[in-house]
Amino acid sequence: MPLFMDIHTINSDTFSAEDVIKAHMEDLSVQDRFGVKQVKYWVNVSAKTLFCLMEGPNKESCHAVHEQSHGQTACNIIEVNDDEFHLFLGEGTKDVNDLAQTVSGEIDTGYRTVMAIQLLDLSGVASHITPKLIACIRSSCGTVIPFPGDLMATFVLASDALRCTNELKNILANYNDTCEYRLALLTGRPVDEVGNDLFENTKKRLNQLCMVGNTNEIYIANDTIELAKRDPRHPEPELGSFKILSDEAFHFLEALFTIIKKEWNQKDFKTDTVYSVMGISKSQLYRKLKSLTDISPNQLIQEMRLRHAVRELIKGEFSVSQVAYGAGFNSPTYFTRSFKSRFRVLPMEFKKRFK
Repeated sequence: MPLFMDIHTINSDTFSAEDVIKAHMEDLSVQDRFGVKQVKYWVNVSAKTLFCLMEGPNKESCHAVHEQSHGQTACNIIEVNDDEFHLFLGEGTKDVNDLAQTVSGEIDTGYRTVMAIQLLDLSGVASHITPKLIACIRSSCGTVIPFPGDLMATFVLASDALRCTNELKNILANYNDTCEYRLALLTGRPVDEVGNDLFENTKKRLNQLCMVGNTNEIYIANDTIELAKRDPRHPEPELGSFKILSDEAFHFLEALFTIIKKEWNQKDFKTDTVYSVMGISKSQLYRKLKSLTDISPNQLIQEMRLRHAVRELIKGEFSVSQVAYGAGFNSPTYFTRSFKSRFRVLPMEFKKRFK
């Protein structure tokens, strides 16, 4: 039978793990009527969230179990791919009441700190760097997640993720002239109130940060920093070289990315569209984006176009002119000049490196 996972948000000042255990026992008493099997559940008392994993014929049957047993129905239920589930949440065990536990025997909240690394290979060295990054992630108690085009990893502890990030930064610093990177780190929950995929909102935000982030920059959500600081087993994390983002900053970047991603490769797309849709002035947009990414709106659009061009040239499927127009440049001549200024090599010479 397929796997399903749900999210419950509890509006109670007295919410506890004991309450969840009691509700789970009630689920077990009626699950057979609906052909459902409760497998495991994760509790985050401080965030007042609960996630249940179950096997069942469909979402409706899983919903019916909760409704029949105690009336605490889920905010959302998603179908879960078995392989992806085990990569994100497969570590750890469960107690006699099916409550999820970490490897060290603590209550597992289900939340994970997820890392995304986007490499921009300029000299064909990514195949040498990636194994070193993977080894570093695994030695820091991280799990590598297969993800097209990027490197993604998940950590049970935010402190492990931060420690790993510092080590990765040192590895990547050795390749600054041959490979650029963007690294983003944030903590999220496996199921959101809206969505259909595991860690959907977390993965979307990571992608946005890697797209709008500056070259060789590390972006970390503020709540991830706070989680790491609460871990007594690790020293105070080194934060000097990180860009730490608040919820407000995330909302701004999300709104900005939503607009830009639709039209960044259109040759007539200008930043006037961005600030008119966002309802802010040109100067406000400039100051806000500059404070978060160190680049201006025009530079951001140009950078997104050039990064896209790099990947297309590496693939080698299109001519330089086709790549130029596909990335939103007005002419191959202007594209060639911009590419040479940014990467210190002509597009055709760059393309030949990867034949």
